[in-house]
Amino acid sequence: MGHQLQNLRPAQARLISAIAESGQLQLAALHCKMTQPAASRMLAALETQLGMVLFERTPKGMEPTPSGHLLAQHAARLVHDLDRMAEDFDDLKTGRGGIVRVGSVTGPAIGHLVPAIQRLKSEAPSLDISIEIAPSSTLIHLLERGDLDFALARLPPHLDRRDFAIEPARDEIVQLLVRDGHPLLGQGPQSLATMQDFPWILQDQGAPIRHAIETAFSDESLTRPDNIIATSSLLMILALLPQSDAIAPMAREITELMLKSPVSANFRTLELNRPITVDPYLILRSRGRIIPKSAERLLGYVRELIRLHPPARQRGYPPLPKS
Repeated sequence: MGHQLQNLRPAQARLISAIAESGQLQLAALHCKMTQPAASRMLAALETQLGMVLFERTPKGMEPTPSGHLLAQHAARLVHDLDRMAEDFDDLKTGRGGIVRVGSVTGPAIGHLVPAIQRLKSEAPSLDISIEIAPSSTLIHLLERGDLDFALARLPPHLDRRDFAIEPARDEIVQLLVRDGHPLLGQGPQSLATMQDFPWILQDQGAPIRHAIETAFSDESLTRPDNIIATSSLLMILALLPQSDAIAPMAREITELMLKSPVSANFRTLELNRPITVDPYLILRSRGRIIPKSAERLLGYVRELIRLHPPARQRGYPPLPKS
C-alpha cells in the first residue's frame, strides 16, 4: 500500500484534506473547483486503489476512518507545501524577496526576534515577514499546520517530540512591573510575603509566568494572592497598572521595554529578594519540512542572539534594575 500512496496525486491530496476539514463532499468539491460527482468518483477510485474506506458517510457528514484521518493529516501538509512552493516561486519571479512566517511567545519575541528581524530587513528590505505572537499551544498548532517556518515556544508534554526539530534556547527571568509611586518602591529587595496582600495581575491559568509565580509562593509555604485579575493581554495590563497598587509579573525583556522612554514615566520594577525564572523556551521547527532561505537567515540571527545571552542558570542572575 505504501508504494501506492507514493504516487498520490496533488488533486487527490487536496480533495482528501478538504473533505476532512469541511466534513462535506459538496464543500470539498467546491473548494477543489470540481463538481461533486467528479469528487465522489475520485474518492471512490482512491479507496478502491487502497482497498480501504477513508470516510464514513454519516447523517452529520463525512467522518474520517483511522486510515482516512492519517491520510488527511499528511495530505494537508502536502497541500500546504505545494501552495508554499507556488508562493515562493512567484515571489522569486516578481522580485519581492520571499516570505518568512515566524511565531514566538512574548518574551523572546522582544529580546531576540525583533533585533533579528531588524537586521534581516536592513539587508533585504523587500522581504515580507509575518510575525505571530501567541501562547505556545497556538504556535505549536500553527507550526504543525505548516503556517510557521519556526517558532520560539515551549513544547507541551503531551506532544510527540519526534515531530519537531528542537533546539534549546534559554529560560526567562521574571520581573515585577508596578506603577510609579507604588508603596513598595524604594524599600530595598522585597519578599513574596510582603507582596502577598497586594493586588496581582497574572496571566491566565496554565501560562508559564503565572505558574512560575504560583510555584514561588508555594516554595516559600505561602498561599497564592487572593486579589488577582487574570489577563494575558499586555495592553490590558498596561491600562490597569497605573490605576492601582497591583503587581504584574512579566518577562524581563518586556519590563525593559516598558522602562524605556516614553513609556517609562508611568512604570517601575520592584526589587525581589529571590530570582524567579520560567521554564526554558525552545527553537521549534516541523521535522522534515524545508523552510525558505530567508527564514534560515532569520533563524541564524536568532541563534546568534541567543548565544550572546546564555540562559540565566548558566551565567548567574544579574541584579534587577533599581527603581
